[in-house]
Amino acid sequence: MDGIASILVVDDNPKFLNDALPMYGYDVTTAEDGIEALKILSDEKNTFDLVLLDVMMPNMDGWDTLKAIRKNPKTQYIPVIMITAVSEDQKVVSGLKIGADDYIVKPFILPNLLARIEAVLRRSKWQAENVKTDKKINKDVNIDALTPKEKEVLSLVAKGASNQEIADKLCVQDVTVKTHLNSIFKKLKVSNRTQAVLLALEINLIN
Repeated sequence: MDGIASILVVDDNPKFLNDALPMYGYDVTTAEDGIEALKILSDEKNTFDLVLLDVMMPNMDGWDTLKAIRKNPKTQYIPVIMITAVSEDQKVVSGLKIGADDYIVKPFILPNLLARIEAVLRRSKWQAENVKTDKKINKDVNIDALTPKEKEVLSLVAKGASNQEIADKLCVQDVTVKTHLNSIFKKLKVSNRTQAVLLALEINLIN
């Protein structure tokens, strides 16, 4: 990563990460529960590159906090790494579906966490650069050309769903989803999922 990455640590016992992460070049802000974290994130003066989010916290747990982060347009794209206890590991899949970018199980070794942080930050930077490139898209399209089913597929894509997840949601085969996507790309005059979602958002086709 170029420059100093800013990390929000959300944990009711943040001392270890608050002490350790600055030693590795990170700018750290802490919140001791989800409610405090959401207040910090909503402040227009604050900008974060990553959120480290503990699951077990008072007042508002990590899962509800993650849902709120993903629902807020200001914070919906901030990378989030969930910190879970071993007993919560079975909930990880649900967390990833909600919108977590990665997770690590406590007790963890600091080098493992640092590696995950770097990986998520690199991926986030790469995606941001691709979005800048993909913003040169053609808005001169016929919105009504999409069928209701294609709009539903596009909405699920915008929420981060994979082809298999969309197929399961709509009770269709994976090949059917691919057919819908190919039709969407053709009608919207785009070449990939990112461009399709960006265009749909810009012309208010999906919320």
